[in-house]
Amino acid sequence: MLQKLIDDLRGSADSLVRLASLAIAIAVCLFIAVAFLCAAAFVYVLQNYGLLEACLAGAGVFLLAGIVGAIGYAVRKKQAKREEAVRRAQAAKSSMQATLTDPMVLAVGLQAIRTIGFRRLVPLLAIGGVAIGLLARRGHPDETPDAE
Repeated sequence: MLQKLIDDLRGSADSLVRLASLAIAIAVCLFIAVAFLCAAAFVYVLQNYGLLEACLAGAGVFLLAGIVGAIGYAVRKKQAKREEAVRRAQAAKSSMQATLTDPMVLAVGLQAIRTIGFRRLVPLLAIGGVAIGLLARRGHPDETPDAE
């Protein structure tokens, strides 16, 4: 069984290395192609308009590409932050749900109700609910308030 696990791990590692080397080769080829296209565009603008215009056109194209890349990065970062918040909320929800549906927790709760009595337990639960509400309203310490 351990040998099968090692073989599976080795096979997936081999596959990962092959795919990574293929991706690197594709990236190098695309880089060279873009470099030649940029050189051709530079020579074309140089012959038709002059040196200054060719340099400014090349700088403008790469500035535009950089701005588009920065916008894409910012959008992706914001999306990843949102996905992480959703994932954390689901994890917290599922752990609380698992705790509340645990038979041992339910048995302890029922035993506490039997021991203390329902009429005495209602005010305690109300005070506990208010305390939890105040704690939840206060927020988490890692959050920063929005500057408006």
